[in-house]
Amino acid sequence: MKSKKELELEKTIISKLDGKCLETAKLIFQDKEVEYLMNYSNNVSIKRLGFNDHGPVHMKRACLNSLLMFDLLQNAGVKFNLENEGVGNVIDSKVAVIIASLLHDIGMSVSRENHEIYSSIIGLNIINRILEKIYQHEFEKQIIVRSMVIEGIIGHMATKIINSLEAGLVLIGDGCDMEKGRARITSMIQRKPRVGDIHKYSASAIQTVSIKKGIKKPIKITVLMRESVGFFQIEEVLFPKISSSPVKPYIELFAGVIGEELLQYL
Repeated sequence: MKSKKELELEKTIISKLDGKCLETAKLIFQDKEVEYLMNYSNNVSIKRLGFNDHGPVHMKRACLNSLLMFDLLQNAGVKFNLENEGVGNVIDSKVAVIIASLLHDIGMSVSRENHEIYSSIIGLNIINRILEKIYQHEFEKQIIVRSMVIEGIIGHMATKIINSLEAGLVLIGDGCDMEKGRARITSMIQRKPRVGDIHKYSASAIQTVSIKKGIKKPIKITVLMRESVGFFQIEEVLFPKISSSPVKPYIELFAGVIGEELLQYL
């Protein structure tokens, strides 16, 4: 059964979509294979490996983050790669971003190492199934959008070079899900210190991450934290992802401790 938070996120995502994009999101939200993969990925991440949330709430938050940035870029007149290259339109790009962001971590059901590769392998049949319904009788479009989806999935760890704005949004949308709630369950069930705890404690320090229209650039990301340990999340997780994303030229990034002057990274 889906949690209240999952259902709230689904409702918010759906409220921002129409047409093919809305149909895409609904198909994924109704897909039992996706639901079970998301849940089991979280089981492996939290219970087996002691990591933070890599399940349905995280993937849906990452999707929402990506969509917020997508709309800001579109409103600023930025053309996405599929349109710019003459092989698709803005709707096709958004469909790709939705699918990639909602499936990007299902490979955690197998392993943390190379999970982005496993996500694309496990997700291939799901991607095909969704695209066959969205692009009936448009086989070439299915191939093009599928390739973009896989780029977004494989590129979300910033370990592989990506070259499209669409994939770059998936990468940053994932990185922006760093608020304290993401590490809450791990903190509750884990008592003994272990290597890598800095990720858990630094994530717990992050209070809010906001994505809004920028002043000089289309996107402004602001991260507020209650303790300076949260800067680890900025400098070791989010900033490297932004730096390796084709979306970087369109982003302003601010971060700081609540009540203190914000530091501007971009």
